[in-house]
Amino acid sequence: MSAGDVVYLPAKDFTYEYFASVRGALAEVDTEAVQAAIEMLRRARDAGATIFIAGNGGSAATASHWVNDLGKATKRSGQRPIRVMGLTDNISWMTALGNDEGYDRIFAGQLENFATPGDVLIVISASGNSPNLVRAVELARTKDVASIALVGFDGGALKALVDQPVWVRSEKGAYELVEDIHSTICHAITRYLVADCPELAR
Repeated sequence: MSAGDVVYLPAKDFTYEYFASVRGALAEVDTEAVQAAIEMLRRARDAGATIFIAGNGGSAATASHWVNDLGKATKRSGQRPIRVMGLTDNISWMTALGNDEGYDRIFAGQLENFATPGDVLIVISASGNSPNLVRAVELARTKDVASIALVGFDGGALKALVDQPVWVRSEKGAYELVEDIHSTICHAITRYLVADCPELAR
């Protein structure tokens, strides 16, 4: 076997190792940070504020999925409906902003129209360095909008920029791993908000 040959693990072994890496990364997530994010969303819900969610690529899909869950699934709680908007979902507006003002403006440009004090912006990014998400958080600050970031790798610029980071520690480039954990965090938060029943609070 030459030095250039690639050795592949059997599929079951490769899968086992990947699952083990997901379990390890999930175990290191700071649950106090998740709790703080939940409290921010509860306050926004109870105040009738709007939650905005944005991401790029796979994280855009996670954002759209979470908008659906927060908007629909949480109605089972008996609490007031959550006002939630996906900044990744208006394709015509995103492409207009990207074409006319630059791709780094595709989320901030939308927030300028809708964001009001007391709202919450959630940004999802494996690297934590997406310029369009950084610009959105910077715009949110000017509108007195609180911010949460789901990030990976070393946390990037967003980790220090937002009010509440939820960081998945990982090697740089481990996109699939980070995206899997982000999705799990979104589901955990949604499940909590679904179970946040007024009857249980009494």
